[in-house]
Parts: sequence; structure tokens; C-alpha cells
Amino acid sequence: MKHAIPILLILALPGLATAQDHTAHGKAHHMTHGGDISGDTHTMAEPADLREAGQSAFATIQEIVARLMADPATDWATVDIEALRQHLVDMDNVTLRAQVETRPLDGGARFVVTSNDPAVTASIRAMVPAHAATMDGVQGWRLSATSTAGGAILTATGPGDAALRIRGLGFIGLMTVGMHHQSHHLALATGHAPHAHQHRAQD
Repeated sequence: MKHAIPILLILALPGLATAQDHTAHGKAHHMTHGGDISGDTHTMAEPADLREAGQSAFATIQEIVARLMADPATDWATVDIEALRQHLVDMDNVTLRAQVETRPLDGGARFVVTSNDPAVTASIRAMVPAHAATMDGVQGWRLSATSTAGGAILTATGPGDAALRIRGLGFIGLMTVGMHHQSHHLALATGHAPHAHQHRAQD
């Protein structure tokens, strides 16, 4: 009988370890999907060391939603997060799916931006003319855009070393010039950027 208790403990250890693993997993799962381990599903704080939302468009929407939720002056009757989502779809299409032909000009370049996909074509026509109108004159450059079969043509010219800079930036580099996208996202989300819908209506 002297050895009975130690033998029973040895036999029980795997079961105890498994039970502890299940308990730890249950706590982690509960905290990830529904609150703290006390059962309160509304008090879980976000981990301070985690920042990535997992997808850039989702993160952009999350950033805007957080701003709106934190502002007591938000007019929820005008909020339109779906408009922002559609704009981010356009940004994704133009950035990753459009075909760009660059044609050098004196003082700059002309970019022929097209696609055989009607959805991408619509995105090009929604974004390129709006960007040219917003950024014309920035850096002393002249930007203009016209619609064409399958998309749009963006023309950019300027004085001095503008030609080298414009050609070096290329089409997508020019589209990023100026930190206006962030304010545009907020305007879209709050119903204050009707031009995006106007471009859609012209397609």
C-alpha cells in the first residue's frame, strides 16, 4: 500500500495536464470572443500591444468609425460608411488592377489608365478626374484628366525638374501626392463628398 498513492498520482498526471490545457484554452477563447473570464462580455479591453486590424481597408473604416463614435457632435443621420467602403474598393481597383501606359511630355507625362474589367474602369473614372481636380496646382504642377475608352487619361506637367519628378513618381505616385485622402475618407463617411457619387452616375 505504500506505493499505491504515488502510482495513482503518476497515472493521474496526464489527465490533470489535459484538464489544465482545456481550462487555459477555454479562458483564452472566452477572452478572445466574448469578454473576461468572469463572464462579463462587455468589459474586455483591447490588448495594448496589438495594432493591426488584419486588412488595410478594414483598418481605414475602423479608424473613421472610432473617430465618429468618439465625437458627441457626430450627425448619425448623415453617416454613410458604405460610401467609404465603395471608395476603398475603387482605391484597391485603381492601385492593383488598372493598366497604366506612360507617355513622356515636355515638362511631365501623360498616363493612360485603363482596364478591360468594367468594375475597374468605373473605379478609374471615379478616382482619376476627382484627384486631378483636387490636386491641380499642388507643387506648382498642372493636373488634368479626361475619360477615355476603358478608363481615363491623367496629364501632369510642371516647371523646373517637374518632368523628372512626375515620371519618377509615375501614375500611382501622383495619386498619393497630398495628404487629402484621410480627410476625404472622413468626408465620405459623413455624407460630405457628393462628387464620388456624381462620377459613378456618369459611367
